[in-house]
Amino acid sequence: MAFDYKKEYKQFYMPKNKPGIVEIPPMNYLAVRGSGDPNEEGSEYKQSIGLLYAIAFTIKMSKMGDHRIEGYFDYVVPPLEGFWWQDGVKGIDYSHKENFQFISVIRLPDFVTKADFDWAIGEAERKKKADFSKVEWMTYNEGLCVQCMHIGAYDDEPKTVRLMHDFMEEQGYELDITESRYHHEIYLSDARKVAPERLKTVLRHPIKSAL
Repeated sequence: MAFDYKKEYKQFYMPKNKPGIVEIPPMNYLAVRGSGDPNEEGSEYKQSIGLLYAIAFTIKMSKMGDHRIEGYFDYVVPPLEGFWWQDGVKGIDYSHKENFQFISVIRLPDFVTKADFDWAIGEAERKKKADFSKVEWMTYNEGLCVQCMHIGAYDDEPKTVRLMHDFMEEQGYELDITESRYHHEIYLSDARKVAPERLKTVLRHPIKSAL
């Protein structure tokens, strides 16, 4: 059976729908940066998703070709994630999505090296006759965070965020969103197939001690 990161690391991908504190270790990602309203047709965000999955599946299906990745094991491609921010805003202003800056990411298995990543970019460009230069290798050490499972529409996220912030303050922490620590979302549902009220999204904010 293929290794499924959501099942093996439930503390990161399947939290309860009430806030909790979690320490996130460094992870490597495929990443594409962009800006603008993610809901607009042809947006940079929607383009980023296609780029990420093309490389993610090139790596996953490397077992079918000549490129052998040392330590490879069969796995389910981890879920799409996003880091979001707006210049000059601490947190997220959902009423001005046109100002969003984002990094779309998909987690890489630990056995994937930078050399394997470089191979995958070249392989995808050769096979698909497309430009994948926007896809980058990214290592992110997220650290201490408050997180919660949000069930519902993306526009309803502020209610869950308020619960998270109330909880972190009760536990002696404060928000630590900075230029290098972001509002983080992990998408466990396919918004094209799931009704908005049933969408499952992990929300995560960086925190630090308030003392």
